[in-house]
Amino acid sequence: MSQEAFVVFAQSRPSMSQGKTISMRRNHRWITITLVLTAIIMLPLVGPWLAGRSIQPYLEFPPITHAVTHEPFSWFLFSGLALLIACAIGIGLACRSPLTPREVLSKSAVDSFPWWGWLAVIWTLLAWVLAWTRFEWMRPFQSLTFTPLWLGYIVVVNALTCRRIGRCMMLHRPRYFLPLFPLSAAFWWSFEYLNRFVQNWHYLGGQELTAWEYVWQATLPFATVLPAVLGTAELLSVSLRIPTGLEAGLSADSIHRVRWGWGLFVGAAGGLLGLGLWPDYLFFLVWVAPLVLITGLQMVRGESTIFAKAARGDWRTLWAVALAALMCGFFWELWNFYSLAHWEYTVPFVQRFELFHMPLLGYAGYLPFGLECLAVADLCLTRKFSGGAAYYRARAAGTDLAQRKPTVAER
Repeated sequence: MSQEAFVVFAQSRPSMSQGKTISMRRNHRWITITLVLTAIIMLPLVGPWLAGRSIQPYLEFPPITHAVTHEPFSWFLFSGLALLIACAIGIGLACRSPLTPREVLSKSAVDSFPWWGWLAVIWTLLAWVLAWTRFEWMRPFQSLTFTPLWLGYIVVVNALTCRRIGRCMMLHRPRYFLPLFPLSAAFWWSFEYLNRFVQNWHYLGGQELTAWEYVWQATLPFATVLPAVLGTAELLSVSLRIPTGLEAGLSADSIHRVRWGWGLFVGAAGGLLGLGLWPDYLFFLVWVAPLVLITGLQMVRGESTIFAKAARGDWRTLWAVALAALMCGFFWELWNFYSLAHWEYTVPFVQRFELFHMPLLGYAGYLPFGLECLAVADLCLTRKFSGGAAYYRARAAGTDLAQRKPTVAER
């Protein structure tokens, strides 16, 4: 081996101390994941147990859902919740700094819409037609149309990103993109579990299934959630002029991380416990408590959170994933509306003014859900969300990305 080759090899190989640091980080991450899963599974069961109710109905499998009668619509609570949501969004919009320019890697990187993107568009349109029609020959497969729809959507948004900057996670970050699918399936199964306590949505139109059939027919569409949301977030990051964030971000040094972390953890844990006691009053915590729980544990354990950049005033990634989830939510509800196998909602106090089957205020839940998607992906995967063109620009190391193929290590 030549001296030059040896130098290159030595520089590319992680040192022993670096390897030990990576191993410790992975171990720390798995400890956090285990604590989060334990809290999400066990704490909601404590509520019924404290109330003297059997926990068996919450553990049945498959978790067949039913329409449940909840508290009736309340103008007072509807108006109060609508005002709270409007204020939260208004504060975020009012306190933003000037919009950042759209990110483009280089003029040569922006090309026409890729041919495989056009195939995905045709695929998605055909899947849409089949989902909303009832052809006799499609009867055995009619309840399985949701997964092809979302696979098409995922490819389309990656094609749009590729057209915008010449790169996308599907082609250029496969080691990040592919693990999103199994992680997504486990991620959404956790929400199906929490729904056992609040019963806010139920499924209709499906045939009688065995436990095994239920598992695989549910897992397939569940596996598309994270790739869809994070793929859309990457597209929005490179396509929209997204606010940088608050003019004066909170300094991380000014926050007592451990104290705040314990506060968030205890609050989230109490909320999860309360789901089993007062589901009609705490149902919204299904979409908030897991995010707060993850963030709190990471702060207590000295780990980075998805709010690290926001603490320095850069909210772009959070804006992108929140808006991406809202955008995906629109298409989830749209394509669900006329599908044979679909879901409907029964939400206490706000079940009115529906857009498709979703109560209008329910769409606000997609905003924190987007943050949860990012938090779970960042917690469970070694590679992190790119945040748009900046990642690929850094990887380019001064070269033209349109002409440069990524190395195996970069993928």
